[in-house]
Amino acid sequence: MERMRAAGADIGDYVEIKRKDGVFKGILMPHHEFSADNIVIIKLDNGYNIGVMVDEDCEIRVVERGREVRAFEDVKLAQENGAVVLISTGGTIASYVDYRTGAVHPAVTAEQLASALSDISADASVRPIALYSELSENIGIEHWQRLAKVVADSLNKGAPGAVIAHGTDTMAYTGAALSFMLGALRGPVVLVGAQRSSDRPSSDAYTNLFSALRIANSDLGEVVVVMHDSISDDRCAVHRAVRVRKMHTSRRDAFKSINSQPLGYVDCSTGEVMLSGNYRKKGNDRIRVRERMDERVSLIYFHPTLSPELLEYVFEHAHGVVLMGTGLGHVADRLIGVIEKGIKDGVHVVMTSQCIYGTVNMRVYSTGRNLLKAGVIPGEDMLPEVAYVKLMWALGNFEHEDVPKVMRENLVGEIGRGRGVS
Repeated sequence: MERMRAAGADIGDYVEIKRKDGVFKGILMPHHEFSADNIVIIKLDNGYNIGVMVDEDCEIRVVERGREVRAFEDVKLAQENGAVVLISTGGTIASYVDYRTGAVHPAVTAEQLASALSDISADASVRPIALYSELSENIGIEHWQRLAKVVADSLNKGAPGAVIAHGTDTMAYTGAALSFMLGALRGPVVLVGAQRSSDRPSSDAYTNLFSALRIANSDLGEVVVVMHDSISDDRCAVHRAVRVRKMHTSRRDAFKSINSQPLGYVDCSTGEVMLSGNYRKKGNDRIRVRERMDERVSLIYFHPTLSPELLEYVFEHAHGVVLMGTGLGHVADRLIGVIEKGIKDGVHVVMTSQCIYGTVNMRVYSTGRNLLKAGVIPGEDMLPEVAYVKLMWALGNFEHEDVPKVMRENLVGEIGRGRGVS
């Protein structure tokens, strides 16, 4: 940065850097503490950020003075408990670019997290916590448990809300786990991610996090997922965490509420929060975490060649099984005997559907009625992954004989059809 200062270039200026291998033009960006001293970051006209090595042979010219861009050192991070807690678990949204190599890395410290999201941190009172640095497919029960405790502790100590930066691929699993573990809330718990990293011009990181922080300061008392509602930057949708699914691999509007409507929206231009009346509001009671989980639960997708031998092996090693059946909740007749024996041996079995929309109804056809007679628990319109998480949680926190009743109850809006919270 000394060479840039010697040339009279400040953060935010539009600069031209001439090197032997080419000419680079763009807006001079703040220098990250984890980038080399001789690497400067500029935002190109196409929106991408790149790192340019500056040495004595470079020619540097300020083309146009720009607006002031706040560097990380000027961002005042809130330390008090009255600030929204911003927890990073990894993922695209909480990543930074190593401009020496061009690689994108997850933030591993609170400082890196705030730096990666400095545009937001500069304008909002947040207390960053870099809890994990994990790809979302690596996040499991032990991560959910620690995350639930950190969230509960923060809200109990006065944080108005919690925002969790999370990879999108397994965000719905984490959202479901926190919904059951935390129960009634005294503030919003908002999971947020990005489909495209912050160094890309099409990144959704800024607008998603901007919207998540607005929801974190609302009167909502649920665990929700906040992501783009369309491919444009017009608004973000607020999805109940136990009713949302990632429906596309890469689109910015990948997340959709299933068998329900979003709880509301956030205008990405104005920050206006528009919540419907059909949501639980935050209370004043201290959060008591119920984090125990029984990991010996399997989620089985029925397919035409699923053999009784394979299913029998699963039952021998499981305390609970969630079946993704066809249509209204069916599997092949050849499997019913194995299921019946497994249930008699103490395995709880829940039936969900491979269909995205609709509800299980096992009384219409003989196959469904036979499964009910065998003791299978209808999963109603619960998403299979939600039923899977709920069964782990129910087995971990309730007596064996009480699990079927718990699975049928609508606890946090996971079951629709107008019962309880929907």
